[in-house]
Amino acid sequence: MAFKKKVEEKILDVDASMQGSLIFKDPVNLRINGKFEGNLETKGNLTVGSTAVISADIIGDNIIVGGKVKGRITAKERLTLLPSAVVEGSIYPARLNIAEGAILEGNCYMLHDFLNAEELARYLEVDLNSIMEWANSGKMPGQKEGSDWRFERKAIDSWVASGKIER
Repeated sequence: MAFKKKVEEKILDVDASMQGSLIFKDPVNLRINGKFEGNLETKGNLTVGSTAVISADIIGDNIIVGGKVKGRITAKERLTLLPSAVVEGSIYPARLNIAEGAILEGNCYMLHDFLNAEELARYLEVDLNSIMEWANSGKMPGQKEGSDWRFERKAIDSWVASGKIER
């Protein structure tokens, strides 16, 4: 008989004005209802409430937007824009759900399981020369196919999380 350890669910419901960088290393269910400016990196679920006004670059797993967001959004698993959402900026979702009524002013670049060197440079926000240098020296996980490189997004995410990236 096997017992599963119950995972404690971490929930944060924030209704305040904040500024700065918030980085969550462990999965959390975060809901923002107030104002936030800066950088936000989450694991787990992020909900931007309908009263929220955010000016930030956001990286997360599952992101649901119901309020106003100005900045870059990278959703590694799914991005959902609710009818009340107003997003101004570029979005990078693995999967995307836009409800009728949501407003998106910007560009959408779908994340794929595999990225070429140019896509990876945009994804990591580094120059293409760094990507090629890291790939050719074996510092970065990737596969060479002919003269082109292919990078698995999940392997790159793990590599970045391990702190091996040199910016």
